[in-house]
Amino acid sequence: MPSPSTGSEANLPSAWAEFIHILRRDVVPALGCTEPMSVALAAANCRQLLGCAPEQLQVWVSGNLFKNGMGVGVPGTGMTGLAIAAAVGAIGGDPNAGLEVLKQLTPQQLEIAKQLLPQVRVDVKAVPEVLYAEVVAQGGGHEARVVICTDHTRITLLELDGQELQRQSSAPAVSIKTAGSSVMTLQAIVEFALQVPLSEIGFIRDAAVMNQALSDEGLRGYGLQIGKILTEQVERRLLSDDLMTLAMRLTSAASDARMDGAMLPAMSNSGSGNQGIAATMPVVAAARFLGSSEEALTRALAMSHLVAIYIKTYQNKLSALCAASTAAMGAGAAITWLLGGDERQIGYCINNMIGDVSGIICDGAGSACSMKVSTSTSTAIKASLMAVNNLGVTQSEGIVASTVDETIANLGRLSRQGMLDTDVEIINIMRAKQNPDP
Repeated sequence: MPSPSTGSEANLPSAWAEFIHILRRDVVPALGCTEPMSVALAAANCRQLLGCAPEQLQVWVSGNLFKNGMGVGVPGTGMTGLAIAAAVGAIGGDPNAGLEVLKQLTPQQLEIAKQLLPQVRVDVKAVPEVLYAEVVAQGGGHEARVVICTDHTRITLLELDGQELQRQSSAPAVSIKTAGSSVMTLQAIVEFALQVPLSEIGFIRDAAVMNQALSDEGLRGYGLQIGKILTEQVERRLLSDDLMTLAMRLTSAASDARMDGAMLPAMSNSGSGNQGIAATMPVVAAARFLGSSEEALTRALAMSHLVAIYIKTYQNKLSALCAASTAAMGAGAAITWLLGGDERQIGYCINNMIGDVSGIICDGAGSACSMKVSTSTSTAIKASLMAVNNLGVTQSEGIVASTVDETIANLGRLSRQGMLDTDVEIINIMRAKQNPDP
């Protein structure tokens, strides 16, 4: 887990201090898919308000949260979906553990939660926020209500028996595209990652340690077993043991385990474990393959995670655009640098990736996410190899612009505005599968 701030950021340029703050805030451990964990966290807080285990649970979520919670594994349960997430959160969740709310779940608590399932109702609520979870719990003659909004752990309402105990605005936090007095740009991120004192960013190595452990677990065989299958094919010599294959198998193995409910946390990025995996494991694989130093790996991880966060700031927290593909753009930037590329070539890499995988849709969290993660990882390697050979998609093509920062903004526009109808239809299709016409 990232270590607490040392306070030495005060001696750094304001933009650098802000970048460190952003990394500490947005690169944090998360156990399981973060959308079901929001529901589990709300349910755990309901139990705390009631002072006893709930007897009934009503759950309302935004369409996007429903989409990402419908088919994903819930850690420690062997089951999928928001209903079981709410039930185990209400019975065994730690209300103070954030995205690791289920880390202390016991088999006994799971059995009690399964008995509660018939009393759990999950519905989609028409709300303006793309990330919204509301849980109402009855128990012990009382009723508790908890709302999480705009961020996965941001509790905006605590209510007991109709009396508000806590309320805060659901408005999203101020955009982090500005850092201090400087605009957050690719150039600023690269300069920070390569020049900041190494001691100030040493905590980012925790991402490599945590996500490597998840990758090792995934190689045992979870979900669609993408990582395990790729590894077996290398052993059978159907695939070569090259940089691209290594990156794909390490990254997808971590996603396999996470999406199938492994009881190990991922180091997340921007509220998503898969984004954290996609920003971490391709970089770890490249550093291992190239024999890079510990310092080079640390700086590459800082660059990757900050680029991923930067790109995500132009997008909604949840959308129809696969965020693992955009997080892998951070990995591509870092790998380009590890391969000897400069800032200009790093820009080529991101343009190449946006020209390639900007159309991958997010149709909810599940085991298939591992396939999208592996696809995005292979694209990061391909785009990096093109970039260091000075080959890049030009502004005459598609949404790629004259500068990489403009291209990133165009991708955000596509996500926020152009894919709204796509998102609605994805959610409609998924809801129809849950409630087919008689």
